[in-house]
Amino acid sequence: MLLQSIVSQINPSWRIEEIAWAQTSYRRPRKAGCNARLGVHGWGGEVPLARVRINGTYGFGWCTLSREQAGRFTGMPVRALFDENGLLRKPYRGLEFPLLDWLGQFAQKPVYQLVSDEERAEPFCVPVYDTTIYFDELDISDNAEAVDFICQEVAQGLNAGHRNFKVKIGRPGMWMGLQEGLKRDIDIILAIREKIGPEGKLMVDANNGYNLNLAKEFLSATRSTQLYWLEEAFHEDDMLYRNLKDWMAQQGICTKIADGEGLASSAIEDWAKKGLIDVLQYDLRGYGFFSWLELAKELQPFGVLCAPHNYGGYYGNFAQAHFAAGIGNFAFAEWDQAQAEGVDASAYAIDNGMILVPQLPGFGLTLDNEQFDALVQRNGWRSAQ
Repeated sequence: MLLQSIVSQINPSWRIEEIAWAQTSYRRPRKAGCNARLGVHGWGGEVPLARVRINGTYGFGWCTLSREQAGRFTGMPVRALFDENGLLRKPYRGLEFPLLDWLGQFAQKPVYQLVSDEERAEPFCVPVYDTTIYFDELDISDNAEAVDFICQEVAQGLNAGHRNFKVKIGRPGMWMGLQEGLKRDIDIILAIREKIGPEGKLMVDANNGYNLNLAKEFLSATRSTQLYWLEEAFHEDDMLYRNLKDWMAQQGICTKIADGEGLASSAIEDWAKKGLIDVLQYDLRGYGFFSWLELAKELQPFGVLCAPHNYGGYYGNFAQAHFAAGIGNFAFAEWDQAQAEGVDASAYAIDNGMILVPQLPGFGLTLDNEQFDALVQRNGWRSAQ
């Protein structure tokens, strides 16, 4: 990993000179509706960002440190934050995204080159799915009209360069009657498969809105769509997952089981190693970039794929693409299209179901420092030597 070599080149006298933190707003091009357990997700939200200055060079990224925590990092020797393998030590991982971006600026290399164990072809591309297909049609009573409405949203994704889609299901869990909601879930998936054609990967996410029997009924009715994965069918339960996996094998259904995004069971990694879960989905921001690198390598011998959750935070759109280069069992990136105040992400592009990752230093994003400083004054803080 090039990261180890780059860290060794850091001058031992360099220290964290300043950490500035603020929240910036992000906005989606389309309001996101409900899922199986939560109401309308809306137009966007806030992104917590920290900017570090080391030897006069800036790096920035997702960060939820408090001012008091950051104050303990300010003035620390940068080399001391990393271990002999070039990995950030666990006590300092709350600042990992800004520090990774800074390392990329220092080395004049993208993060994906720093964390990869092999040469990557340029341009570097990562498989991605459109994750924006929510329950946006609940006010439409006519089922055919509702299905058409959702297919129009899928068409927007196709026009934006997507070929793979993850679609929310689970309407019978709360928002609609049992049979009526299940029928709409099924009809929407059948229609989307026809809309995107046979090549694109199609995933579904029930957000724990099903039970075991509903999951089986849904999978039976959508068998022809060859779903790539079923995510969070119900709350994690190894007995139910074993039952579902055995039944799927008997039925010849090859859909993968994905889980781990939310308040996952502490046993979920063991269940994955036992073959009950095929795709693990801890959030990249919450679980952490370096922790994910370590976990992915631990899971790889068991054939477990990694697809970190990234919805609802903007920054994960880009960080996940670089993370993908650091492991050999990456499945898909999750794309929640949005724009954030003061952040230029125009170097990224979606084309034919792939993220085209820019060959730019750090995470390939540009921060408007003047605008960020104004945000620091408005809603943030600054810690300096």
